Amino acid sequence: MPVVEPKSPSIGDRLKKAAGAARNALPTRDEAPVTTTTTATSGTPTPAAPAPARTSTATKTGAAAPAPSSGPRRVRLAVSRVDPWSVMKLSFLLSVAIGIMIVVAGAVTWLTLDSLHVFTQVNDVIATLAGSTTFFDVLEVASFQRVLALSTMIGVVDIILLTALSTIGAFLYNIVAALVGGVHLTLTDD
Repeated sequence: MPVVEPKSPSIGDRLKKAAGAARNALPTRDEAPVTTTTTATSGTPTPAAPAPARTSTATKTGAAAPAPSSGPRRVRLAVSRVDPWSVMKLSFLLSVAIGIMIVVAGAVTWLTLDSLHVFTQVNDVIATLAGSTTFFDVLEVASFQRVLALSTMIGVVDIILLTALSTIGAFLYNIVAALVGGVHLTLTDD
């Protein structure tokens, strides 16, 4: 029979336990806080007079009544600085993904048009209008290799431009945020 070792508590469980211990160490609303004062003559701390206890009209049942909730907790934050290096890394990866999508979209579009015989129909229309069968061939101009090469070049230019523009945008945001304080956000805890 295999021996099962007890599972150690997770970080979340340890944080909850520490928060509960800290919460239990704080005085409640009904307890008077203990304060000390230092006298000028002796220099030793002496207990101050206890604060008057609050009276409650509610009957005690052994458990403290929970504080009324006013809804989800809201936190107001300001994005005062954006790290340009992290913006450059993120925008590079996103623009690489967009570049790959451009190449795949170009290939899928060409294959779809070819399977629908669009190129041969365009050749037939041009030959009918020109009156010559050797006038123009669309597949020479728009071959699969040329379409892939063009979409790859567009993807590479996209990677360079998006990465550079977003990094410049991060630098500009930091300059403007230093002047006006950044973007203010209000976050709620659901």
